[in-house]
Amino acid sequence: MGQAPRRFRFTPRRRPRLQGLSFNRLLPNILTMLGLCAGMTAVRFAIEDRWEASVTLIVVAAFIDGIDGRLARLLQATSRFGAEFDSLSDFLCFGVAPGFILYLWTLHDARGFGFIPCLLFAACMALRLARFNAAIDAPVQPGAVPRPPGFFTGVPAPAGAGLALFPIFVSLTFEGWGLSGLADAVRHPLFSAILLVAVAGLLVSTLPTWSFKNYKVPRQAVLPLLLGAAAYAALLVAEPWAALAAAGILYAGMIPFSLRSYRRLMAETSRPVVPEDEESPATV
Repeated sequence: MGQAPRRFRFTPRRRPRLQGLSFNRLLPNILTMLGLCAGMTAVRFAIEDRWEASVTLIVVAAFIDGIDGRLARLLQATSRFGAEFDSLSDFLCFGVAPGFILYLWTLHDARGFGFIPCLLFAACMALRLARFNAAIDAPVQPGAVPRPPGFFTGVPAPAGAGLALFPIFVSLTFEGWGLSGLADAVRHPLFSAILLVAVAGLLVSTLPTWSFKNYKVPRQAVLPLLLGAAAYAALLVAEPWAALAAAGILYAGMIPFSLRSYRRLMAETSRPVVPEDEESPATV
């Protein structure tokens, strides 16, 4: 008897699994790298006297800084490397670039004295970022009153860069409106130097500022907030420099209110809890 023919079964080969990180875990670091490139390119545009493009890239870097951390938490891709890389990028984009832009824009007219506020601003930004990184691994002190959530210690780095660039925003606004005299007055080195020193002090201060991460909007304020956001978006399209200058004034005006809110929450947190049987005298 003849043997039955053999049947060959085709088994597809498995694709080799590459060792490494998934793209989702790399995406936040890619965004941080793009922000770093934006800050460095802003310095290049400032050297070429392209002020509008220069400050626009700082705003783009601030926008990227606002979403890369949230994206990392959303994708569960947080890491110590990402935190350190983000701080280094922030130092360049918001500590070195704004001061260098202001020096090339107006502070160089004061000769060597105009570079002192730039150095002070960069040093304070580095100290602030170092304090933030050190606080990540700092143990909680026993007996310490916990800080209320939703507050930064001092002005955050992107907001500090925006406040430092406020004179350029105002000057570009006046130039667009044909008010060249006011634009030249805002460009005086003394105004930029005083503002840069003041913002440097806010960076390293212990002043509590709202972070808006855990802020809950009351139900009756949702519609006005949406309408206000739409109005600001329209202003940002029509008059971008005026909108950015207005944002700086609005943020600076909110600092006293954030301090009042922080003190009220701290008072409620540190208030001793009285047992129920001690709150009122016992009735017989």
